[in-house]
Amino acid sequence: MKKGTEEMTEASPTLLTGAEALVESLERVGVEVIFGIPGGAILPAYDPLGQSKLIRHILVRHEQGAGHAAEGYAMATGKVGVCMATSGPGATNLVTAIADAYMDSVPVVAITGQVGSASIGTDAFQEADIRGITFPITKHSFLITRAEDIPAAIQAAFHLAKTGRPGPVLVDIAKDALVNKAPFIWPEQIDLPGYHPVTKPHARQIREAARLISEAERPVLYVGGGVIKAGASSELAELVKVTGIPVVTTLMARGAIPDSHELNMGMPGMHGTVAAVGALQRADLLIALGTRFDDRVTGRLDTFAPGAKVVHADIDPAEISKNRLADVPIVGDVKEVIAELNGVLRGADLPDYTPWKRFLTSLKTRYQIGLEPTHEGMLSPEYVIKRIGELVGPDAYYAAGVGQHQMWAAHLLPFEKPGRWLNSGGAGTMGYCVPAAMGAQVGSPDSQVWGIDGDGCFQMTNQELVTCALEGIPIKIAVINNQSLGMVRQWQTLFYGQRYSNTDLKTHRVPDFPMLAPGDGSRGATRRDAGGGRRRDQTGDRDHRPSGGGRVCGAQGRHGLADGRRRHQ
Repeated sequence: MKKGTEEMTEASPTLLTGAEALVESLERVGVEVIFGIPGGAILPAYDPLGQSKLIRHILVRHEQGAGHAAEGYAMATGKVGVCMATSGPGATNLVTAIADAYMDSVPVVAITGQVGSASIGTDAFQEADIRGITFPITKHSFLITRAEDIPAAIQAAFHLAKTGRPGPVLVDIAKDALVNKAPFIWPEQIDLPGYHPVTKPHARQIREAARLISEAERPVLYVGGGVIKAGASSELAELVKVTGIPVVTTLMARGAIPDSHELNMGMPGMHGTVAAVGALQRADLLIALGTRFDDRVTGRLDTFAPGAKVVHADIDPAEISKNRLADVPIVGDVKEVIAELNGVLRGADLPDYTPWKRFLTSLKTRYQIGLEPTHEGMLSPEYVIKRIGELVGPDAYYAAGVGQHQMWAAHLLPFEKPGRWLNSGGAGTMGYCVPAAMGAQVGSPDSQVWGIDGDGCFQMTNQELVTCALEGIPIKIAVINNQSLGMVRQWQTLFYGQRYSNTDLKTHRVPDFPMLAPGDGSRGATRRDAGGGRRRDQTGDRDHRPSGGGRVCGAQGRHGLADGRRRHQ
């Protein structure tokens, strides 16, 4: 949008419609891409948006896809992802993605149209109280009924989304606010009374944490997704080097420290490695960094790490001692927390952790995951995922759906770099993979992006392959087809006497996934055995067809169990 920002000063503000002010504001905060679908209430915004030379709008096929794509873009770039929808059902279709972003602390701004301000509360056509609906799953939300309030709201929304603990912010704008005109005044500063996230940790708490570390015999660095969000991987690597303390990385923290590092014990929890679970359960000190003691890691809290004291560092004070009482609570940006710990511990006289490390290394060696290409004549899904990782390598971005394939991917893909792993951890959202991969590819166009999806998850949002085809977004999707809702079926196996009620998807009959691909403008292939795994044309090369989008590779596999008990017997 070309309005000449020099004209838009407080001395002589330019008169703009709310829609023009919205686009101007989005340009000023640096938005490059918006994922969305137009509709009646938001339609006024699409006129100036279509004329913007700075913002690319990607027309998705479902608003949930817009929200997850915004998440994927944010995860791959570190910027705020943006999605847009109209009022009523358009806005409510964003709710799942907003909840997902809230649970996983992803910076997203969702912009929705609303019915005219005079009609709010009258049950007008396509009216929904989206602000009320999303109140529990947003960092903050705005309802804008005046055109002159739009610039300040947009500026504040982006500040809120990306600072402190990142998360989603909703901006709901009444249609008359988009149509009416008002002077465009860009705020000189952001005024958010009461919002002052603490980033610098208290020095006394740092010293106390260092004291506990110096007294511990079996310490563990319990690393969560906050380390990824804070860009603190280099500081973490230095902390491991300085102390020699073993590390476990949660599902959201995969890649925070390379899997190849000798002190990385893997992922803890319900679907974790024996070494990681053993490390936490036998530890006498947990140094919890940017993690929230999620139930999938802890199980029953009264039996979790029973002999351990806890140092808990997080930028969100609400997380500290919420689930597990912290002996040393540290509020602050985890990047600064780790940097200050390094400063105190560097050169300190620390205990010899050799016996502890030797014990955990023996667990890690003894309980390695053994893979066979086939099992009972069927292609092993674990083998497929591992082979993709071997052929594509650690520089790619990997997105996953939710379920067994997600757990296999978390263990078997090559996590050597931070920020390359995209998945729905807190909400466990089926349908996340395809649009999140799409968003990541838009944010990192020169990188390979692979989606590891299940046959159930894929069918929820695979329509976004059409978006990829039309927009030239060359993602790759591997559909791990075990013909069922695999994780739910697994629970039926373990806890419901193998009574498989409504988990058989019958995807050995329909759909034919590779046949879906040409109809969506993509390419498809099926693999039922381990042959041909070295062919780069099926895995490694990006599809540069001008009209092309993704590639769907279906792998027919057996039913498998992704929990530690079966895998490590």
